[in-house]
Amino acid sequence: MLEDAAAIAAICQPIVEQTIISLEEVAPDTDEIRRRIETTTASYPWIVACDGDDILGYAYAGRHRERAGYRYSVDVSVYVEEYARRTGVGTTLYSRLFAMLEARNLHRAFAGITLPNPASIALHRRFGFSDVGVYREAGYKFGKWFDVMWLQRAL
Repeated sequence: MLEDAAAIAAICQPIVEQTIISLEEVAPDTDEIRRRIETTTASYPWIVACDGDDILGYAYAGRHRERAGYRYSVDVSVYVEEYARRTGVGTTLYSRLFAMLEARNLHRAFAGITLPNPASIALHRRFGFSDVGVYREAGYKFGKWFDVMWLQRAL
C-alpha cells in the first residue's frame, strides 16, 4: 500500500486544487499520503482500485470521533481518478470497504459530502446511506462557504 502513495497523491492533487470534493486547500504530497496510510491502516482499512499498474481510486475508513463510545462507528471516504469516474470504480471500492468494515463488526458508517456533489450523493444512496443533516456553511474554500451534507448507513 505504501508503494501506492505517489499515485494516490496524484489522484488527490487535482481534487484538492480544483474542486470542492475535498475541503483540503493544499494537496498532500507523497510523504504525507504515506503517513496517512500508515496512521489509518494501524486501525482501519485503506484500499486501492487498480487497472494493471494504474491506480484508479482509493477508499478508506477512519475513526468517527475520539470518545470511546464511538469506537464502532467510522467515517468513510472514496476518491476516484477523474477519467475513471462513472465506470464502477467507486462502487467496487465501497463494496470491498464495507465488507471489510462489516467483518470487523463495526456498526455504522458516516460520510460527509461538500455540496453540490450529485455524483457522490448518488453513490452513497446506492449503498443505502440516508441523510443525517446538512452543516450549513461548514467549509470554506476558494473564497466561498460551502454546506456539507452528512449521511449514514448501518454496517
